[in-house]
Amino acid sequence: MFGIGFDEFLLIVIIAILFLGPDKLPEAMVKVARFIKSAKKVMDDAKHTIESEMRIADLKEEALSYKKKLDDATDELQSFKNHKINPTVEIEKAVQDAKNSFNQINPPNENIETKRETVTFKKQSTSNEDI
Repeated sequence: MFGIGFDEFLLIVIIAILFLGPDKLPEAMVKVARFIKSAKKVMDDAKHTIESEMRIADLKEEALSYKKKLDDATDELQSFKNHKINPTVEIEKAVQDAKNSFNQINPPNENIETKRETVTFKKQSTSNEDI
């Protein structure tokens, strides 16, 4: 018990009896027992808190390693991406170049009129009267 032997414990009990007397000794022992119990509870809580903090530190370290891997992968993907190319501008430029080359080969003729015709389809009836 707390690293003291039987002789030391007996000496402490004798001194306590002399100073406190037999009347107050039981009350003092209860108070000492409560103090020891509360001190043990505080130590257990501190131990639990330290263990949970260590667990949190380990989780944080693991999360940071995953974040570093993700950042490295993102940087690697960014190196493959060409930021100067805008696809919509490039497509519009290609279409305009195609129109220009077509107009150079076949210049537009002012005398040709384009004719638009509309086509209508007759819907077939599915009623029983036609059968």
